[in-house]
Amino acid sequence: MLSVIDLSASDARTTEDIFTGASQSMPLGRVYGGQVLAQSIVAASRTIPEERIVHSMHGYFLRPGDSAKGITFSVDRIHDGRSFSTRRTQAFQEGVPIFSMIASFQDEDPGLDHQEPMPEDVPAPEDLPDVEAHLSGLHPMSKRLFTDRPVDLRHIPAPIYVTAGAEKAPRQAVWMRIRRPIPDDPAVHRAVLAYLSDLTIQESILRAHGVSWATPGLKVASLDHAMWWHRFGRVDEWMLYVQESPSARGGRGLASGRIYAADGTLMASVAQEIMIRVPGAGSDAG
Repeated sequence: MLSVIDLSASDARTTEDIFTGASQSMPLGRVYGGQVLAQSIVAASRTIPEERIVHSMHGYFLRPGDSAKGITFSVDRIHDGRSFSTRRTQAFQEGVPIFSMIASFQDEDPGLDHQEPMPEDVPAPEDLPDVEAHLSGLHPMSKRLFTDRPVDLRHIPAPIYVTAGAEKAPRQAVWMRIRRPIPDDPAVHRAVLAYLSDLTIQESILRAHGVSWATPGLKVASLDHAMWWHRFGRVDEWMLYVQESPSARGGRGLASGRIYAADGTLMASVAQEIMIRVPGAGSDAG
């Protein structure tokens, strides 16, 4: 994962900054959206002074990427002000854009400070089974989607990989962390947090309708993604990702989430809309 988000500068020169990157191998051959999010943030960050850090991004997934091919990133230096910088990053494969993002960066400044508290009475990650305990019955190729990840996940309630359970509720929480310690560089931790932010956020939408990932004919694709970084936290330590879905209609579902460090620090907020097709679902279901 770290080698994938460590982009190379290209010798190509246009009015924009050009970077190139590889893709993680994926069992189904499609680029993982969180990978492109993280790479786009890294590309934009390479054009920003180190002391100016990313605080927000808004992006659109335009086409499915091919994980067997490299990705080219172009960064447009839209604005540099006294405290803020804005960058537009586009990701291309074979000359066609697959993702487009605008991100904002800011110098660290003092100011008002408050946050929504972390939910109480949440089971500790050590008291929850790891992902391997929930994968019995899955095809080996499907298992690879979960076991080959560089992240440890613990769902509250149980994950919906095989079955969604009896309760239909548009919310869940997930403990997550990178499986091994990574370098201390805060920019790397912010990029990896973007990588993780796309991993489970869609599931609150599925839970609301009792739909598991194993549902025959299920089609899910991320349409857009927004993220706001609030405070620093390490991604190689446990974080709680609290997620909920306020609406689903017309083949689209909206999910939002908050990411907390284990000590209760609110690290980031996330929102994503997805395309979702469930065989047999009514056009106005929800």
